[in-house]
Amino acid sequence: MKQVAAAVIIDARGMVTGWSEGARRLTGHAAEAVVGRPAADLLAEDPPPTAMTELAGVVALRHRDGHRVELTVSACAVLGGDGEARGFVVTALPEPAAPEPQPVAQGPASLERAIRQASVSMSAFDTNQRYTWLNDAACDLMGVEEQALIGQFYADGNIVPDDRISEGFLLNLREVTRTGVPVRYETFGKNADDGREHAWSMEMWPVRDDLGAVVSVGIAAFDSSEQHWSRRRLALLNEAAAAIGTTLDVVRTAEELVELVVPRFADFVSVDLLDWVLGAEEPTPAQADEVVLHRVAHGSVTEGTPEAVIALGAKDTYPPSTPPVRAIAEGRAVLGRVGERAFDEWVAERNAREPVGRPYRKGVHSMVTVPLRARGTTLGVAVFLRIGRPDPYTEDDVVLAEELTSRAAVCVDNARRFARERTTALALQHSLLPRGLPGQAAVEVAHRYLPCGSVAGIGGDWFDVIPLSGSRVALCVGDVVGHGIQSSATMGRLRTAVRTLADVDLPPDELLTHLDDLVTHLADEEDGADVAELGATCLYAVYDPVSRRLTLASAGHPPPAVVPPGGVAELIEVTAGPPLGVGGLPFEATELKLPEGSLLALYTDGLIEDRDRDIDHATAELCRALNLPGASLDAVCDAVLKAVLPEQPGDDVALLLARTHALGAGRVATWDVPPDPAHVAVTRQAAMEQLADWGLEEEAFVTELVVSELVTNAIRYGEPPIQLRLIRDRALIVEVSDGSSTSPHLRRAHVYDEGGRGLLLVAQLTQRWGSRQTGTGKTIWAEQPLPTE
Repeated sequence: MKQVAAAVIIDARGMVTGWSEGARRLTGHAAEAVVGRPAADLLAEDPPPTAMTELAGVVALRHRDGHRVELTVSACAVLGGDGEARGFVVTALPEPAAPEPQPVAQGPASLERAIRQASVSMSAFDTNQRYTWLNDAACDLMGVEEQALIGQFYADGNIVPDDRISEGFLLNLREVTRTGVPVRYETFGKNADDGREHAWSMEMWPVRDDLGAVVSVGIAAFDSSEQHWSRRRLALLNEAAAAIGTTLDVVRTAEELVELVVPRFADFVSVDLLDWVLGAEEPTPAQADEVVLHRVAHGSVTEGTPEAVIALGAKDTYPPSTPPVRAIAEGRAVLGRVGERAFDEWVAERNAREPVGRPYRKGVHSMVTVPLRARGTTLGVAVFLRIGRPDPYTEDDVVLAEELTSRAAVCVDNARRFARERTTALALQHSLLPRGLPGQAAVEVAHRYLPCGSVAGIGGDWFDVIPLSGSRVALCVGDVVGHGIQSSATMGRLRTAVRTLADVDLPPDELLTHLDDLVTHLADEEDGADVAELGATCLYAVYDPVSRRLTLASAGHPPPAVVPPGGVAELIEVTAGPPLGVGGLPFEATELKLPEGSLLALYTDGLIEDRDRDIDHATAELCRALNLPGASLDAVCDAVLKAVLPEQPGDDVALLLARTHALGAGRVATWDVPPDPAHVAVTRQAAMEQLADWGLEEEAFVTELVVSELVTNAIRYGEPPIQLRLIRDRALIVEVSDGSSTSPHLRRAHVYDEGGRGLLLVAQLTQRWGSRQTGTGKTIWAEQPLPTE
């Protein structure tokens, strides 16, 4: 009966990494059930100690159906470059039943016959490194008859090349002769016959005479090329994990694939992507006919990559019969070799199209074309060519090429998705940020917004300038926690909420309180969202050009800086409240009077905070930059960013500069009004005289009606003290204040009603009107447009 032999590969950790068909037949275990498991799991009992030390013996395994199987095994160590065992190749035969006693062949003739016919290359040298004996396998390997070598010095003649492999062999041969200590090592190099790289595991041991003196050296050489190539492929894959995808840039990722495989795996590589991959669009349906590809990277062993037909950045159209289109259509690697019709046609077409590079393509003999696929989507194709390297691509190489390309494809897709999300977030953020700041006279403003380029994505920084009643203006900056589209969307909601609350004319501390409640409600609406995920910081300030007072409040935001005319920059001491979304804690307002021409700087934390920078030093740099003279506010903005920001900011940066103006007494008129209807006419007349002094007689008719209505309402429905104020700004503003906190509202008057039409008339005659609460009551205001000067 024919015996079944088995082969098993076990790594240095004792894990099964290879399982032959013979092993399956002997044990019943299929390869997929064994590979990756500890070899000890297959044992029915512990092997004898002699088997472990001698790497040979009888071991008992457990068959898949449960019965015991005894096998005669022998193991051969696979060594690494440092001489250490990296694993073992184990061969096994069933333990034979006790045979009938047979005559045993004895004597040196039997031993000589066994060694001479061994499949392992074996030879012997004397102490002067001359051949004394070779077996048949060694002669076949050398390509020389035994008699032609006997007595020759190893390095004599043209039998072995004069290279580092021969030098290493001779060095170890002498070392064993000198020390009498066995040597085990691995060497590799190109085979003289086919030019392919081979690896050999070498065993050298001393042969002693009866007195123990070394008289010769025995040598056994095992061809470990397959194991060597497997290690090289594994090392390349391990390196790919770290070398490919170091940036979220599509083109750079393709370049990293090229740099990794040339020249270790290919003599020429090209990476072509579909057009939509380089944009922010969604994947387009695959075309059944010609495919347009965009060359993003290529490289070769020859400087300048003269083999390339397509220039970097150029597009090319590929017919259906070409390897790239076949690979994309079939969704798998396509292997091509010289002599195959499709391969030869491809090379001929390349040569005809770009004859200048034809000499560099001479000798091309093997190609692997692999589609770049990630998450079920085809992104492009990579082409690997071997030209000067003699060994053609094998099926194992195809698997390696697919694995390398797969890793690169995932990184390309990650970069594409990041670019798409970044583009979307930028577009969303730019649509939400103010494009042109509204016209107002209270401050002159300039701003900068710089999105960060980090992998975290676009943040949620924002700024705003909001005109308020009475020529006042609100300045706001904020920063939403996190990055990406979610942060940009949250930023848009908060900015809209700030504008809505500012329109109600809430004081800064009250506005932040309402905004804090909004963030808490938003977190409650999001399923499973934490308040911290939707949190934000915000600084809200209101400047009044009439009183020159600045009122501001902070929700966990960095304090602004102020530079008075002729003075030096310093941070405003603001009571920093909690970030928005914490809830339950108050916000406090800070008020100060500013000289006309003061410079305010509001900013987000990305300007001064970074894990590699000291915040106090960055703040000092900010103040120092604000002290420098600038031709304009825009120039000051640029100077601040240049002085404070690092080369690659890790967060978004928003900077808002405002230079304050003041409305002097010549543009503001105020009257105290007694709470008596008889004084309405006197007040109206005083207002008309003021308009005449300002040269606004044409606006007098509307203003007279507005003053009459608002003063009358204040006397009739309000409480003292009552005050009328006219402000001449870009618009003519009428303000009537009283001590009542009840706000007026429009109502529909019936046909026979004697009143109820006053506010409706004011709304119809003026550009806009409204009311705001004050510390002593309320103020009703209305604005009339003035002709441009």
